[in-house]
Amino acid sequence: MHALRPAAVAGLFYPAAPAPLNAQIERYLADAARAVAADAAVPKAVIVPHAGYVYSGRVAAAAYARLAPARGRIDRVVLLGPAHRVHLHGLALPDCAAFQTPLGPVEVDPQAAELVPWIPASAIAHAGEHSLEVHLPFLLAVLGRFRLVPLVVGGASTQEVANALEALWGDERTLIVVSSDLSHYLPYAEGRVEDEATARRIIALDVGIDHEHACGATPVNGLLEVARRKGLVVEQLDLKSSGDTAGTRDEVVGYGAFAFVEPAAWSPTAAVSRG
Repeated sequence: MHALRPAAVAGLFYPAAPAPLNAQIERYLADAARAVAADAAVPKAVIVPHAGYVYSGRVAAAAYARLAPARGRIDRVVLLGPAHRVHLHGLALPDCAAFQTPLGPVEVDPQAAELVPWIPASAIAHAGEHSLEVHLPFLLAVLGRFRLVPLVVGGASTQEVANALEALWGDERTLIVVSSDLSHYLPYAEGRVEDEATARRIIALDVGIDHEHACGATPVNGLLEVARRKGLVVEQLDLKSSGDTAGTRDEVVGYGAFAFVEPAAWSPTAAVSRG
C-alpha cells in the first residue's frame, strides 16, 4: 500500500496554495450560509458537482454550508464519484493510507475494506481522478478532521452501488457524498431544461438517471435507491450551469446541489425558505 495519494488537480481545478484556497472556500461558504435557514437539518447525504471551483464551487458550497453545525460530530465521509480517466469495472477503493491536499492529508478509513471486502483497491483508478479530490478541501473546511472512504465508480449497476452504500452507511457520524455534474455541452437554455428535469427526478428519488443527464449517474442512482428504501427527503439547494458562473452560454455544463435528510429531521419551512 502507498502511504499517500498526491493531489492531482491542485492548481488546475482549485488553488494549489493553502491561503488562496482557504480564502476561496470561505468566500463561497459565507455566501451560501446566508441561504441556510436556522432550522435546516444536517443532511445524511449530499449530491455535489465536481468541476473547477470557479465553475461549480458556489453550487457545491450550497451543500457544504449545511454541514457546518456537524463539525466535530461527522468524522467519517463516504465519497463516491465517477471514473473519468480509466476504464473501470465496478467500484474501487484506493491503495493508499491518505489523500494529500493543500490543506493537509485526509486519512483513508482503515476499516473500510473490511466492510466492503468485495470491492478491490486500485491505485490507477484513483491516481488522476478529480471527481473525489475536488471535494476534500471543502470537507476539511467544514468538518475539520475526518476519515475518508473514497470510491471511484465505473461500470456498475445501481444495486452494486446501493449494496456498498448500505454496508458503509453508518450512523449520524457518517456523511455520504456523491459527486456528479449534470448535463454537458448543451446550449444554455436547453441545458437548463434538461437539468431541471433531472433535478425533479432526483427529488422524486426516481432511479434510472442516465449519463447524458449526469456524469455521475451510476453513484447517483445508487444513492437514490438507498434513500428511497430509508425514506429520506431530498431538498434541492442550488441549480446552475457554467453559463451562470464563469463560462459562455453556447455550451454549458450543469451543476446541482441536493441534500438528503432523515424524515424526522426535515423541516418544510426550512426547505421553502431556500426557494
